[in-house]
This record gives sequence, structure tokens and C-alpha cells, in this order.
Amino acid sequence: MSAAAVAVWLGTVVTILSRSHADRNVYPSAGVLFVHVLEREHFKGEFPPYPKSGDASNDPITFNTNLKGYPDRPGWLRYIQRTPHGDGVLYGSPTAEHVGKPTVIEITAYNRRTFETARHNLVINIMATEEFPLPYQAEFYIKNMNVEEMLASEVLGDFLGAVKNVWQPERLNAINITSALDRGGRVPLPINNLKEGVYVMVGADVPFSSCLREVENPHNQLRCSQEMEPVISCDKKFRAQFHIDWCKISLVDINKLVPVYVARPDPGTGILPEFGEYNPPSEFLKSRDYFSDFLVTLAVPSAVAVVLFFILGYTMCCRREGVIQLVHHSAIQKSTKELRGMSKNREISWPLSTLPVFNPVSGEVVPPIHPDNYETTSMPLMQTQANLQNQITIPQQRPSGDNYVMSTFRRLEVNGIPEERKVAEALNL
Repeated sequence: MSAAAVAVWLGTVVTILSRSHADRNVYPSAGVLFVHVLEREHFKGEFPPYPKSGDASNDPITFNTNLKGYPDRPGWLRYIQRTPHGDGVLYGSPTAEHVGKPTVIEITAYNRRTFETARHNLVINIMATEEFPLPYQAEFYIKNMNVEEMLASEVLGDFLGAVKNVWQPERLNAINITSALDRGGRVPLPINNLKEGVYVMVGADVPFSSCLREVENPHNQLRCSQEMEPVISCDKKFRAQFHIDWCKISLVDINKLVPVYVARPDPGTGILPEFGEYNPPSEFLKSRDYFSDFLVTLAVPSAVAVVLFFILGYTMCCRREGVIQLVHHSAIQKSTKELRGMSKNREISWPLSTLPVFNPVSGEVVPPIHPDNYETTSMPLMQTQANLQNQITIPQQRPSGDNYVMSTFRRLEVNGIPEERKVAEALNL
């Protein structure tokens, strides 16, 4: 392989692999809101541009952030990125216990078009402040904002300016910002430009103003219990840009809080006490015979079944009650068979469509297709005509003269006894 080919191959490998850059240091203060924006423009230079000249690079880029050596971020640090075409934001409020401990955050950028990665390290050096913590803290719930919108420096600055006009403190800091979804809120419907809502906590060094105290009077508390908006005189100073839910405002004076100390158990050294040398079981274990267990498993149920069989046989065959039950069952079975036999021979009225057809002109009688011994229980209503056995045709004299007509009789047997039935009336002759 030539030197030029090797150089091209190495360049390709370097392009595909992740790139690591120098660490970036930031110095937030404890008890003050920390916001760090992960700009896509800063990472676009880490990936090759589009192959076509003249196309503006708009690759989807996502970020993964974690504490170095751990799979997730510290508990006080949050991250949000709405879409792969938007910037990511790290935000949170460090506490005093993190002062003096550098926190290294690994930031990995993923190009979702080329699947290349770039990695940066963000070193967070938390500094102590003299005014931490500020004694008076107020938390506002803003209904018409999402957390990434509120984290923008100009929007947050406008809100702090409005609070400063109402509160008039000497020092005012944003302490924390929390999405309403993290407080158990529901995701809004994608209609009418609804927002998730955001909680903003601010701290000051002077007591709360009379305007902020108005929400505590009984009249406004009653309106809040009835899910009505309270009457706050300074709401107009926020209404132009921020819609505040005054029923959810929280005013805390940490000077009046009673500290609660929870005794933590001694973690110890983490070394288990001495229990001696471990003695594993022997490799040659004594075999166990399960044949007797198998016999007991089968013999006991079998013996119980045999005993129950003999008891049942003695009760049914040798006891008077059992014999009576057997005779009764036999009588019922015999009667059932007899009724079934009689049902086959019972007489059923023949339908008119099955009776012999008499022609008044020629005097000819056309019998039905079925003889008398046909099972009438399954006879259809409409049938074709054919010769019928056991049919007798005799002349009959009319009452008014000497002319004769033919009357048809059928011989039927009911329970073995012959019987004749006149059917001329049914023919309406």
C-alpha cells in the first residue's frame, strides 16, 4: 500500500472515530441557577459537511451527558433537548456540599445522519458564596412557558426584572427551575399552543413585599379553594409576558424553619467479620435411593382407591338401599326404551297434501307416494303422488238420485288393530 493510500485510510479512521477535545471549565455558585447551553453550531465543525457543494449542513445532532465514570448525571443536574435540530441545555442548582469538588461531565454529540460522534468534557467547579442561602425564597408557577423557553437568558432576565420591581430586594438570584412534568403535571394537548408550565424559585435578602403577601389573605385563599383566580394588585406587572398561577405560589422564610436532623447509621468499614476458612462440600456425595419413595407415592393412593371401590360395591350390591337404587335405575331405563318404541308406531294425522287426489271427471284416484307403514314422523308436507297400498275405493250413492260417486277409504293399524278412516270429507268432494 502506498503512502498516499495509507494517509487516506488513516484520515477516514480518524473521521469515523470519536474526537476528544480539551476540557472546558465553568464556575457556577452554590445555590444559584446554573445553565449551560450545548450549541449545535459548536459541534457542526466536528463532522464532515454535506458531500454536495452549496448545501447548508443541518444534520440532526443529539447529546448524551453523564458524570465521568458513571452512566448518569449528578442528582442536581438536569438535561433537556426537544428535537435533534435544537440545542441542548444543562441546568440545575448545585448545593453547598458540592463546593470544592470538580464535577466532570462527559458530553457526547451524535450525528444522526453519518453516525459519527464527538466528545467534550465539561468541568464544573462549584464556588461558595457569602449570601448562600438567601433567607427569603419564593417559588412561582408560570403557566405559559416551557422549561427550555424559561432557561433562555433574555426570558429569565425579564422575569427577574419583573420580580425585582415587585419585591425591591438588594440581592435577587434565580435558585432553581423545574418543569411541571417533574412535579407530576400532565403533558398538555397539542392545541391552542398549550405549554407544560414551569416552576421558578428565586431568593432575596429582604422580606416578602405586601403584594406577594396578598395571596395569603382569607379572601384570596377562599377564591383559590373555589378554583378561582385570586385578586393580586401586582399581577399586571407580569401579565404582559408571564401568566402566573398565584394559587400555587410558595413563600418560604428559611429563618423560621426548624432544622430536622436525621441520625444516619454508621456505615462501618465495609469489611465482613471473620467467619473462618470456607469449607466447600465434598466432590463425592453419597447417592440416595428413591425406590422406596416411589413405592410409597404409588402404594398409598392405590390402597385408598381399592378401599373406596370395595365400600362402594358393597353399598350398591349388598345393601338394601343400593339394590333399590339399581332396580329403580333399571325400571327407568326399561320404561325409556318402551316409550321410544311406542313413539315410532303412534298415529299422526296426515297432511292434506299427502291424501289421495280424486278426479271428479274421470273418477281416478291417485294415491300418495308413501304407504301406510311409512314412518309419518319424518314425512314432508309437499310430496309427489304414487301408488298407495292398502287403499280401497268403493261406490257411494248420493242422497238425491241414482248417480254414484267414488269414496276412498284407507286401512290404518293402530297398536296392531286394523282401522278404516274415511277421507272423502277431507277432499271436500
